[in-house]
Amino acid sequence: MLTTSLLRSVLLLHAAAGLVFGADDLPLPDVLRKAEGGDSGAQLALAIRYRDGKGVARNPAEAMRWGHRAADQGNADAMDFVGFMYFRGVGVRHDPDLAVGYFKAAAPKSAQGAWNLGQCYFAAQGVPQDVPKALELWEKAAAMGHGRAASVAAMTYLSGEGVQPDPAKARRLAERAAELNDPSGRIVLGELHFQSGETDKARDLWAAVARLKPTRLTGNPEQPSDELASQQAADLIRLIEIRRRKAEPGKFNIVPVPHILQGWNNCGATSCAMLARTQGKAVGGWDFKKLCPSPLGTGTDWGDLVDAAEKIGLDWKLRTFPPDDGGFGQATDFVRGEIDAGRPVVIDFKYIGPQYPNGEAGHTLLIAGYMTDGDLWILCNPAIPSPGLQIMSAADLKHYWRSDHYGRSSNGVLSRPAIAISTQ
Repeated sequence: MLTTSLLRSVLLLHAAAGLVFGADDLPLPDVLRKAEGGDSGAQLALAIRYRDGKGVARNPAEAMRWGHRAADQGNADAMDFVGFMYFRGVGVRHDPDLAVGYFKAAAPKSAQGAWNLGQCYFAAQGVPQDVPKALELWEKAAAMGHGRAASVAAMTYLSGEGVQPDPAKARRLAERAAELNDPSGRIVLGELHFQSGETDKARDLWAAVARLKPTRLTGNPEQPSDELASQQAADLIRLIEIRRRKAEPGKFNIVPVPHILQGWNNCGATSCAMLARTQGKAVGGWDFKKLCPSPLGTGTDWGDLVDAAEKIGLDWKLRTFPPDDGGFGQATDFVRGEIDAGRPVVIDFKYIGPQYPNGEAGHTLLIAGYMTDGDLWILCNPAIPSPGLQIMSAADLKHYWRSDHYGRSSNGVLSRPAIAISTQ
């Protein structure tokens, strides 16, 4: 995919705003007074307010000024804050190399800094890729109380992404994430219970997550990010019986897809690696990406994804359908046939709006199943916690399944693209 992966920043790098600082809840005049007096915690709290527009006009430059003042005093969380701003290019130039320097300085004392530095090693951002090093940092962050680091490390060990699979270590880390009340960790731990036949334990964990935020009958790709885990948990509860029932082609069906959590801007290659795993190929998302000519951390042309499959002995085809209602009917008829034959399908979404870079973004994922009762579709999404399953209405699928940036062959023409296993 040539566009920016929609959820990459939400899932892979979190700013320091999620941490609690002593000055964070004080009235603005008090925070200003303490910050001007040299209190590094107040300076960081003020930097976060200016970055997020909380009680003040949003001002990235002012956020960086206060963040630097706190970091210069040796405040580890402020070092992480400044590094994150350089990584995202907020108020300053985008500079992963400089960001890594700040993350390295923060990591010994900041769980958030260790988390972010691990993400950089995982996705080759500012440093050469080193998955074992990333896991070492995430486990350190988890020991310091970072639940998200524990859950992502658990998923990495579970899928064997860049390392040998280690289910026992994955479970321990998922349990640690759950102890730290990380919603993603509870989803992953629930899935481990589900796979072990402990359905009640799985349901209890998912129900706890579902209660955290408002949920809908079906999720929407543009739901607020803090609602995504609750929506996925609600979907997983709804899918418990479906996943255990024998398929009824034409009524409902779901193809088991080995889930891999994507790295930074790697949704296309990760989705294709999951498709390859359904065919028995033990390939990871980064392994698949390295079969393509584009560098790690950049989008991938879909023609290159199909060529990469051929390099590992798989025969795939790129199919496109018109973006109108008739084309959606053709596309969904095709997908139902594939699902009934035990073959999931990779598709591409496009999002349009001022909240996205250059007014648009994209995301690649798989269709893994359908339910005609309610006209619902089951997706396997590399951007959300394992097992990656979520439910989508046909109306939302029709709206989002479209792209004109999936590769050179698109020629800028909007269509509904799909990568499918060839049967010829």
